[in-house]
Amino acid sequence: MLIKTYSSAVYGVDASTITVEINIDQGVNFYLVGLPDSAIKESQHRIVAALKNNDFRWPGFRITVNLAPADIRKEGSAYDLPIAVGILAASDQVFFPDLDSFIIVGELSLDGGLMPVNGVLAIALQAKKDGYSALVLPAVNAREAAIVEGIEVYAAKDLKETVEILKNKKGFSPIKVDSSKEFKLHLENPSIDFSEVKGQENIKRALEIAAAGGHNVLLIGPPGAGKTMLAKRMPTILPPLSLSEALETTKVHSVAGKLGKNGSIVSQRPFRSPHHSISDVALVGGGSFPQPGEISLANNGILFLDELPEFKRTVLEVMRQPMEDRKVTVSRARLSVDFPASFMLVASMNPCPCGYYNHPNKECVCGPGMVQKYLNKISGPLLDRIDLHVEVTPVGIEEISSKQLAEKSVVIRERVIKARNIQNERFAKLEGIHANAQMESKQLRQVCELSKEGMDLLRAAIEKLNLSGRAYDRILKVARTIADLDNSKDIEPNHLAEAVQYRSLDRESWVN
Repeated sequence: MLIKTYSSAVYGVDASTITVEINIDQGVNFYLVGLPDSAIKESQHRIVAALKNNDFRWPGFRITVNLAPADIRKEGSAYDLPIAVGILAASDQVFFPDLDSFIIVGELSLDGGLMPVNGVLAIALQAKKDGYSALVLPAVNAREAAIVEGIEVYAAKDLKETVEILKNKKGFSPIKVDSSKEFKLHLENPSIDFSEVKGQENIKRALEIAAAGGHNVLLIGPPGAGKTMLAKRMPTILPPLSLSEALETTKVHSVAGKLGKNGSIVSQRPFRSPHHSISDVALVGGGSFPQPGEISLANNGILFLDELPEFKRTVLEVMRQPMEDRKVTVSRARLSVDFPASFMLVASMNPCPCGYYNHPNKECVCGPGMVQKYLNKISGPLLDRIDLHVEVTPVGIEEISSKQLAEKSVVIRERVIKARNIQNERFAKLEGIHANAQMESKQLRQVCELSKEGMDLLRAAIEKLNLSGRAYDRILKVARTIADLDNSKDIEPNHLAEAVQYRSLDRESWVN
């Protein structure tokens, strides 16, 4: 007897429906075909134990399981449950009246319990798109899938409960989650705040500009100047995630298995801070079966690289294309997947190996040429892609001991949101562009027109600092953001002057 059940496979951050065909015929063997990986090939042993421990029997016939389409490699243990259900139906142990309307996913433990799987949000979105009316999956994953409206999500704790749901779903209530309410519920007050940072007003100003326009920023200064402290407070001044951004971010974290137990929706902008020993594959994503890397996990949030020169050069160079395209394409012989990578890069570094070059009080002990060699670890093309280079100087004892309260993050955030609203109106008709940093050359020429005075100022700066054409574009984008913060329709010379000063850490001017 032939029975078909339906499951789903996740490739990149999207899912594809998989037809699980189970045929029972004369014989005594078990065949699993359709390019399964080792985890799927081992499913027979889990299914046999789960059936026997839940008062079902393993059919004493030849069982052939085909995972279609057969030319796409399948990975993971989420096919245990649809295979087990198909075997029960094909062996006439249980009759399921409406099996064609369900997508079934779940890993079986030996006692029949259901273990969580990754990528459930992507699976639910694809199931709705393909016209399925219901989804049965492990209870731990239910709230994550229930975010998707228009499809019934049933949570099962074990094989027996799955069978009962499929026999009579009317006897069970689908999981309901109000995505908007859930999103707002998880918006919490941050535990850290910019008001805790004493002094450093010029650095806070630079970070406000970066947040307002979505610009990349590099903080350079001696140890203990507050670079990491400032960077960790960046998420507190970023605009809140929109619901669509939250769903996109949740998809990536779901595929990577980073949501946690009973996770539902990511409501805070991600802040990822990988160690400098990270590999290039771990940073950008990849593997034989591609998985998202740190830059995709930082999508719609911040990627913080502390001690930037300590990262391997190959690791830093693979970021160049994602920083421009805001996506990562991982290609394999049979598969090519895209991961989103629209992140803000916040990096920090010491100015030299000893850390005290240009320090106001301590003397640098680095030998001749060592400062230049240290900065050479970061390539010029990568520096060009960082919009703001900000020198962080140590804070004096008077400012550290001051009891005067600094500006709170919520106040800065209000200004950032107003500037972002201006940009949202400006780019309303352009798909994929929401902030000034995302502008391409065409939009740049349209919204960043300069007066003759401004053009003369910018030309002089470019020639003096020996900046590249890409740096020219970056200055215009930053100047446009500064004008938005001032609620100015035009880019004034003072906006350009401030934007130019944030390129002063380019290699030529910094060392000489």
